[in-house]
Amino acid sequence: MPPRLKVFITSDGLTDYVVAASSKPKALDAWGSRQDLFKTGLARETDDPALVKAATAQPGEVLRRPAGGVAARLKTAPKPKAPPKPAGPSKAALRKVADLEARLEALQAEQVHEREALEARHAKATARLEAQLSAARRALGS
Repeated sequence: MPPRLKVFITSDGLTDYVVAASSKPKALDAWGSRQDLFKTGLARETDDPALVKAATAQPGEVLRRPAGGVAARLKTAPKPKAPPKPAGPSKAALRKVADLEARLEALQAEQVHEREALEARHAKATARLEAQLSAARRALGS
């Protein structure tokens, strides 16, 4: 009876290395590693059906593929979204601006009207005081 094969995987970050072996030490030998990659967490047993099928078809031979299925992830990765175009001002914002402009114009018109009324009052008061002063000077001169 042939030994039961397990499928082991390790990666260097760019490539996954998969091997079907009867034990962890035999997998390390197949990879040519002197370090226990299982102890450091860099290698593990896998049960991915596609990897198991491919590796058990060629026991003891190291199979290579892009790391973690990077190629598949790149194909399905969502495209970066373009930044949203700034929306134009809302109708409410436009109404608010128009309302504030109308209020400002009304206030400025009121100021002009008040200034004209004040100047007219001052002119009347000045004319009255000048008339009184003129009368007082005439009274002194008589």
